[in-house]
Amino acid sequence: MIHITKVIILFISLIISIPTMAQHGKVLFVMSEADTLLLKNGKKKRQTGIFLNEFYQAYKAIVDKGYSVDFATPTGKKATIDQESLADDYWKEDIQMKQEAIDFWSNNQEFSNPMTLDKAIEKEKEYIGLVIPGGQGLMVDLIYDKNTPLLLKSFAKNQKVIGLICHAPSFITTIQKEENPFIGYKVNSVTGFEEFYIEKFIMKGKPQKRKIAKQLHKLGLEYKKGGPGKSYAVRDRNLITSQNPYSGTQFNELYLKALEEVN
Repeated sequence: MIHITKVIILFISLIISIPTMAQHGKVLFVMSEADTLLLKNGKKKRQTGIFLNEFYQAYKAIVDKGYSVDFATPTGKKATIDQESLADDYWKEDIQMKQEAIDFWSNNQEFSNPMTLDKAIEKEKEYIGLVIPGGQGLMVDLIYDKNTPLLLKSFAKNQKVIGLICHAPSFITTIQKEENPFIGYKVNSVTGFEEFYIEKFIMKGKPQKRKIAKQLHKLGLEYKKGGPGKSYAVRDRNLITSQNPYSGTQFNELYLKALEEVN
């Protein structure tokens, strides 16, 4: 009798938990798979990729809230990590998370076997949100990929939450003005001064794609910025954009709040 009672209690608890589990949706992470950046008009090569903390901090915040995640890259290759992003300075909010992120990048099977962007577009209806972490690698492949503007327009049209980190807001400029759903939005990205600092003192050379803030403003968006190297993020409707590798906490707060509202 006691055994039957325990089974009934377990069954009831599972039934009760179903609505709670069902309310958590799925978020798509789109990432670069590029590993080489050309500088100085192609005369210099530099290792590149996505910024690990910009990816992992957002990923962890989202899955810790009970959402599931899928990964996509242009051709289905594993995303490359920019080695610069392993410097301790970018992890000063939580230095212990750095090794956790490295282990995830090295060993997680889902991360290591992403779908293609073509497949991600086919599955768009499954997702309630999109996140594109930053890094110079994005400016090598995703900025030129025909699927990037298609994804942004589709997610915007269906009122889904879009998170663009650091360099990723540049993808808004890949959409023609007459069909761009973000015209007039408040938006943030890596600033002109931060681009200059990176080019002068870290990469020691200028890439082909740059001056993101200026391009966003010229297109017709209301560009907002924080101080160089400071935490800053902005939300306008379902679009959340952030400035640099130090903006993770602010980005996550705004993004999670937007997910809650649409879910």
